[in-house]
Amino acid sequence: MTAPILITGAGQRIGLALVEHFVANNQPVVMTYRTRYAAIDALEEQGVHCIQVDFDSAEALTRLEMTIRAHYDSLRAIIHNASSWDCEANNPDFNQLFDNMMRIHAKVPYQLNLTLADLLLASESVADIIHLTDYVVETGSPKHIAYAASKAALDNLTKSFASKYAPNIKVNSIAPSLIIFNQHDTPEYKAKTLKKSLMGIEPGCKEIIRSVELLLNSDYITGRSLPVDGGRHLK
Repeated sequence: MTAPILITGAGQRIGLALVEHFVANNQPVVMTYRTRYAAIDALEEQGVHCIQVDFDSAEALTRLEMTIRAHYDSLRAIIHNASSWDCEANNPDFNQLFDNMMRIHAKVPYQLNLTLADLLLASESVADIIHLTDYVVETGSPKHIAYAASKAALDNLTKSFASKYAPNIKVNSIAPSLIIFNQHDTPEYKAKTLKKSLMGIEPGCKEIIRSVELLLNSDYITGRSLPVDGGRHLK
């Protein structure tokens, strides 16, 4: 049996697109989700193992690890996609905001990378860990200070885990800028955001899928961050 890929936070948007891509290519997937969207029912009908996890719960990681171990002897990869786009303007409890951002974006990947390493090492081929970070790792963000700091922490974990697990597990990051707009985004916001990159387009989830496939299929790339920002760093 082909070892599955574990994807966190895959109930919608980029995570969901990744799951659907792997399912279409006969790659087994086990995914976590916090909110049960309608897409979860369809995924389960296709044989995807969907696990409800609230990473705000102190016991969540232990329960997730036990569930994974009860069903699988190995993992092909872990893709850390779970994320929260919270900011100081929407959350005046700065202490809680910082802790929440660090937990979901840094502590959860840190712990899963350590506790599930033996399953990755049991993979028949070289395994992968992929962290979804953010363009703001390079620049910071005055409107999302805690968020940017936590994604920077995740970027740093990439380097440490790459050194720790080489050559049996490759560890890399993907750092996107705009990929897809939200449904509530206004035309004015979209126009302003599109002007921030050289390419000036909404690229869609296919760009992250292609980046993930590049890293999974590479025999040599590790400890790196792959920017998917449309040349935004040059604007």
